[in-house]
Amino acid sequence: MRDPISSDATDMKNALARALDDVRLDDGTVPRDEAVSLFRRHIGRHHGEIRSLFEGRQLKGVAAATVLAALMDGVIACLADLACIVTQAPNGAVCVCATGGYGGGLLAPYSDIDLLFLTADPLTPAATAQVEYMLYFLWDLGVRVGHATRSIEGCLAAARDDITIRTTLLDARRLWGSEALFSEFGERFSHGDESAIGFMRDKIAERETRHRRFGDNPYMVEPNIKEGRGGLRDLQTLNWMERVATGPEGLNPALLNDRTTPRFAAFGLLTEQETNRARRAWNFLWTVRLHLHYIAARADERLLFDVQPVIGGRMGYAGHGRQQGVERFMRHYFLTTREVMRLTRVVEPAILEQLQAPPKEDVPTADLIRPLAENGLRLLNGQLAPLPESGFEQAPIRMFEMLNLACEKKLPLHPTAIQQLIRCERRATSLRRNPRAMSVLMHLLMQPTIPQGESGPPSGADWLNILNDTGLLGALLPDWSRIVGQMQFDTYHIYTVDEHNIEAVRMLGRIEIGEMADEIPMAYELVKELQSRRALYVATLIHDIAKGRGGDHSVLGSEVAQHLCPALGLDLEETETVSWLVLHHLLLSQTAFRRDIDDPRTILDLADTIQSPERLRLLLLLTIADMRAVSSTVWNAWKATLLRELYSRVAEVLEGGLAATERDGRVDRAKELARDGLTRQNLPAEGIEHFLNLGYPGYWLGFDADTHMRHARLVMDSETHRSPLTVETLPLPQRDVTEVTVFSADHPGLFSQIAGALAVAGASIVDARIHTLSDGMALDTFWLQDPFGRAFETPQQLTRLNMLVEQALSGRLNLKRELERACEHRPGRRMRAIHVPPRVLVDNRASDQYTVIEINGRDRPGLLHDVTKTISSQSLQISSAHITTYGMRAVDVFYVRDLLGMKMTDERRIADTRAALLATLQPQDAPLTSEHAA
Repeated sequence: MRDPISSDATDMKNALARALDDVRLDDGTVPRDEAVSLFRRHIGRHHGEIRSLFEGRQLKGVAAATVLAALMDGVIACLADLACIVTQAPNGAVCVCATGGYGGGLLAPYSDIDLLFLTADPLTPAATAQVEYMLYFLWDLGVRVGHATRSIEGCLAAARDDITIRTTLLDARRLWGSEALFSEFGERFSHGDESAIGFMRDKIAERETRHRRFGDNPYMVEPNIKEGRGGLRDLQTLNWMERVATGPEGLNPALLNDRTTPRFAAFGLLTEQETNRARRAWNFLWTVRLHLHYIAARADERLLFDVQPVIGGRMGYAGHGRQQGVERFMRHYFLTTREVMRLTRVVEPAILEQLQAPPKEDVPTADLIRPLAENGLRLLNGQLAPLPESGFEQAPIRMFEMLNLACEKKLPLHPTAIQQLIRCERRATSLRRNPRAMSVLMHLLMQPTIPQGESGPPSGADWLNILNDTGLLGALLPDWSRIVGQMQFDTYHIYTVDEHNIEAVRMLGRIEIGEMADEIPMAYELVKELQSRRALYVATLIHDIAKGRGGDHSVLGSEVAQHLCPALGLDLEETETVSWLVLHHLLLSQTAFRRDIDDPRTILDLADTIQSPERLRLLLLLTIADMRAVSSTVWNAWKATLLRELYSRVAEVLEGGLAATERDGRVDRAKELARDGLTRQNLPAEGIEHFLNLGYPGYWLGFDADTHMRHARLVMDSETHRSPLTVETLPLPQRDVTEVTVFSADHPGLFSQIAGALAVAGASIVDARIHTLSDGMALDTFWLQDPFGRAFETPQQLTRLNMLVEQALSGRLNLKRELERACEHRPGRRMRAIHVPPRVLVDNRASDQYTVIEINGRDRPGLLHDVTKTISSQSLQISSAHITTYGMRAVDVFYVRDLLGMKMTDERRIADTRAALLATLQPQDAPLTSEHAA
């Protein structure tokens, strides 16, 4: 009959001891192999039962971690008894202690156990033999052990030199051995020469370093639950700080009893509600950590994409409406980390206040006397702080007056100010219709940005972070509270929605002061001409405010703006502008990256929607800020080039310049520029005229004069040497792309062959222009990036690109085999966890001359080759292609016509083409969806 699970270390030890007694020899020893086997079975059986109870939700995270620690306590104590018999070590020579997290009485399934072998000085050979026996035995069991063998003097010396060792010893817990030795250690450790305030400062500095190492932003969508900001380590740090605040008794490990709840929550520093929040956060994070260990079968502390849905499912988070269960789980996680950070801002000032002498108030200057007195404020060490009886509960507007005063007088906020804002944030809900509170919010939002590297007052984004972290922003704007902690389960967005919006405001501020002028010089010039600065900042702040509600978040967000902007004090014109910007905040990026901007219909449709140069400027700046705030890898010079081109063409129409419909005149001007340039290069007149008669209007409108002249030289050289195929590569590092031009006899499948060759080279095609000349030759241009989003530049890279394209078109490269090899490197579990349903849209309204096919699917090597091969098999000709990736999702758009040069209008043919493309996109386990706009 199996022993019942017990959280008591003595019970665990007795169960194991009885099993050992059954196989013990006459001399009291147990054969080593038999002992190892017995210990291994004991650990494995109890681990299995604990896991079953935990995953069956009969044990919560902290309770399961407590039982796991108790199990190991019994194992260590029983092993120490056995080692003492085998090595014949005298009693009292060694005291075995648990330290670190294990010393705290909690243990995750695959965590290391930290042991301190506390010995008398000097260390005896018998004690050394006992320690060695235990360590080798534990290693044979497969237990990962962090260990140290020290005398009391050695412990004290190491603690003085290393804060990590000092903290580890703070959690020391006797498992076996001399009680007298452990008590002496605890007494001397608690009366060491390290001051409590010094310890706290060291821990705060250590925490800041750790946050920078593991991601200072807690709202990144793949967080480290242990070491990241708002994680378990931050709660443990508060526990250690509380221990320091209790004086010598708190520092004495021998006197510590209750280790299973956050100590700081029971110290009287928190309200009852804050204490409950601390307990919930502590238990939630431990529950997530244990699930993570069990799923990974190792000590893994990062919540990667592949495990998030699994843990969410095991913890009972199901889908609700359009929100996936995993998104609901991760929102709970982010709200928990936010709560941990808020608890830190509440507890730390309280502890410091206990340890330090009462702060001395500064004498305010004459201009501060009245506002300080009216709002219950004071100055402490040059920082603005509320009085002990601040009156925030009775008059919550004082919280905003304090923030406004800090902003106006450039005064930093004292930690107690943040503490009181957090504690009184719910009172801000009464200010939702208060014009003064909204006026202060707008004033803080509009604060200018200080260049990086310079010291100065907080920017608008910095103030938003304060308002969001304290909870005031969500209390004041209920629509904002709905996006706090909300994540999107994809690899494109790396921040939660609220953090992304604030980051977009930060990027807009940087653009405004010219800090990014080298990357986006046009944006810096445009922002100088702005007449609607307030509207732009508000639109940037709320552009994604309706995400997660189901439906189009742009449409829903524009409706939110209609009632939110008047509350913020914006007039009717500003409200309409903000609502329009939110409605269309994706318009420019979707057009630039998914449509042919050389198509006049594209430009005219865009101009009809935008209608004014000011709105165009605002929309471009919002688009840039939005993209830059997604992640550092989303924006690149190529995308900047496309947006700049699109802006220039729409601005040309809006400002009454050359109309996009004056096609013939533009073609004639392009030819004239090319003729003049080629004549100045002393090229033969016959060759020039021959080249000018080759291209159709679409070709002349698609490139600038320099490119036309480069193409002319390429065509003339090819014809002079009678080359059946010419490939030219041109690195454009200022645009982060390499341009590849292919001049060849046109034939079905040409695009697909070239795309396949480039995929084998590891290139990503970001744009393509396909032109068939009047003599039947193809002049195709591709813009490529390497796997890191940069241009191919080295001679070796360019030579390989040329070689692979030539081999593919001459039939010397087995594309099928090479692409299969490229696909052998499947994405890891982390990427495969992201579901990307295939989708095909066939649109006959987006262009007057072409059918536009848009495909969405999981990106993979050779995808473009397969898709274009399918399009060719449907007897369709590709005129241009526009390739974009959003994390693991590829969005490829093709402008096509049939072999007669007409749109694809037959419904049955459209359906067949759509079905063929869906089959090409795979994955077979996902439902196939398609749309058709005729």
